Amino acid sequence: MTLDRHSPTAHAAYHDLLRLLLDDKVSDLRGTPTRVERGGRAYWYDTYRVGTDVRKTYIGEETDALLARLDRHQALRAEAEARASERARLVRILRAERFMGMDAATGSLLAAMAKAGVFRLGGTVVGTHAFRLYEGELGLRYRFDDLAQTGDVDIASFERLSLALDDRAEPPVEQVLSDFAFDPVPALDNAPAWRWRQSKGAALVEFLTPAFGEEGVRPLAALGVSAQALHHLNYLIADPIPAAVIYRSGVLVQIPRPERFAIHKLIVADRRSARDRIKAEKDRRQARFLIEVLLEDRPEDLLEAYHDALSRGPKWRERIEASLRIMPDIAGKLV
Repeated sequence: MTLDRHSPTAHAAYHDLLRLLLDDKVSDLRGTPTRVERGGRAYWYDTYRVGTDVRKTYIGEETDALLARLDRHQALRAEAEARASERARLVRILRAERFMGMDAATGSLLAAMAKAGVFRLGGTVVGTHAFRLYEGELGLRYRFDDLAQTGDVDIASFERLSLALDDRAEPPVEQVLSDFAFDPVPALDNAPAWRWRQSKGAALVEFLTPAFGEEGVRPLAALGVSAQALHHLNYLIADPIPAAVIYRSGVLVQIPRPERFAIHKLIVADRRSARDRIKAEKDRRQARFLIEVLLEDRPEDLLEAYHDALSRGPKWRERIEASLRIMPDIAGKLV
């Protein structure tokens, strides 16, 4: 496959935009950054007073990059206006460089979710919209045939993380969806709704969470919604990466690591029922695209993710091998 790459200017502009969005994440702290340890991990909160109440807003899991930003949060606050202007300039550059950008309907919905704290609280964009966002991460141009256009937005998060964070989206996600004319889709057996459909149009928002045991519907406490629990999803959304949505002056979300997305698509393709063969073909096409890109750009990351998935048990191996039998040229490269 011949890769059509964005220019070095576009690739640099995207990563500058992402850096500025990450700076914004800690520039509006109201109080004092506070470190909290849970389960051997460290998390940071913005701790502040409202009257006599002490409140905490989740910032993020501790990383070297976050610590560096927290050390500079006063300076970052002072630079907010200049940063907003620079973000708008970078988005103009990216549009001129033929970055796809996001349609207004999806972009405005993701922006509202980001403002409410969905991605700050662990939400991860998965599915085709995540695939689209690898354009910036990997510096590649997509062809029309590489993308299955969809209005669906899939958000995944860990149930346990959502419960442990002790923080909630504001406004509640249900209110955000209602503002965009989404209504809950009734689930079978009177289970809580985990899918939301827009009343005007076919757009759908689905909330997902990893299944540890039986699949079913689980609560996501931080988001205030229910989610469909699925096997193998824990592999996909572990250690997500930030991404910039090219909408207005940029929206910060998070997406799975591309190598995990690629291998997970092999698993999902085999899980599809016979009537979903078109979706299974789309899964394999996206897996193929990313695998061929990553074999050229990040082979160590790809092979580590591949062997990690194989090591998780016979059912994992069976599903991956079943998809690769349909893609023998790809199978021969994953050694």
